Amino acid sequence: MYNKLSVYIAACTGMAFFGIAFIVMGTVLPALTAKYALDAVSASSLVTFLPIGVLLGSLVFGPVVDRFGYRILLISSIFITLSGLEGLSFFDELNLLRCCIFFIGFGGGMLNGSTNSLVSEIYDNPDRSAKLSMLGACYGIGALLMPVMLGMLSRYYSYEIILRATGLFMLLSILYFILIKFPEPLNPQGIPFKQMFLHFKQSTILILSLFLFFQSGIEGLFNNWTTTYLSGTTAIKASNIVLILTSFVLGMTAARLLLSKLLGRIKQFVVLTGGVVITLSGLAGLYYSTNVIPATTSLFLCGFGLSAGFPLMLGIIGSLHKKAMGTAIGMALFIALTGNSVFNFAMGHISRYFGIYTFPLFIASLLLFQLIIIFSTKKLIDSNS
Repeated sequence: MYNKLSVYIAACTGMAFFGIAFIVMGTVLPALTAKYALDAVSASSLVTFLPIGVLLGSLVFGPVVDRFGYRILLISSIFITLSGLEGLSFFDELNLLRCCIFFIGFGGGMLNGSTNSLVSEIYDNPDRSAKLSMLGACYGIGALLMPVMLGMLSRYYSYEIILRATGLFMLLSILYFILIKFPEPLNPQGIPFKQMFLHFKQSTILILSLFLFFQSGIEGLFNNWTTTYLSGTTAIKASNIVLILTSFVLGMTAARLLLSKLLGRIKQFVVLTGGVVITLSGLAGLYYSTNVIPATTSLFLCGFGLSAGFPLMLGIIGSLHKKAMGTAIGMALFIALTGNSVFNFAMGHISRYFGIYTFPLFIASLLLFQLIIIFSTKKLIDSNS
């Protein structure tokens, strides 16, 4: 029999490494650009391989984990991510670097999906959403750790040395995964492909995944377009704008830590609607921000308000599809991450034709769609509180 705490620590460790994997390109891209004298097109082509890898990893992990269990998938995910990180520090050829970035994304996507699925499996309602919120906070810790490490240690060490040291910690986690016991596979005989695709036809998965489609898009827009928006609409220095952006992740991490204590006492419907309201208030503040303090506060509120979306919706999906949890969550994450790509692409055209000042208005319109989904699924959300 597995120990819940040991397994939960394993999930949190994996999620923290996903945070590192997801943020690493934005952190080391300036150094890579300078080292290889990349132009804007070449740098952009490198970054593109990360979300492609995450998207495919999120789709692949579900059937694998349902058939073979979590140990083999977590170890494989860490190893693939580790290979990508180490490759960035050793290889000099651009095509090899692209492969490494894809590996980081692919391994990270599997880590994200498998850790969410693992926590959904070992905990029941109402603990499930609270534990998923804490898990989400671990993502924030990992995402904050990478730029902080590079910022503090780059005076003494190159980014290559820092990436290699990170890889050493990832190797230690593999040893931990080998030593502990995990839950048995849900479907050791495997899931037929026909049954896998039937998940796409289930209205509950589609509706809740549509919410996550907007959620992922909104989070991606904040991460990718906030610096451009503040550069184009304020006189804030570029160095300060990068620091301001970390307040978004801080807000999300702080809220998820708080939610891990409050969920079960407050209905999930209230948490989700309140989150949308808080995010809209943060957007209003961002729209009128002219200097560092209002912009930092506004972004913190936006991150705080958006914190509940993924943990709560993935918790509901997990509770509704216990016999093929990994596959169901994988499908939901695939749809969600597609939203990230779609809305970032759309924002590029919107900013070109209507101006970057429309950035908060575009996000506000997406939040309203989320609000419609929340109210239309109120009974389902409350029944899983």
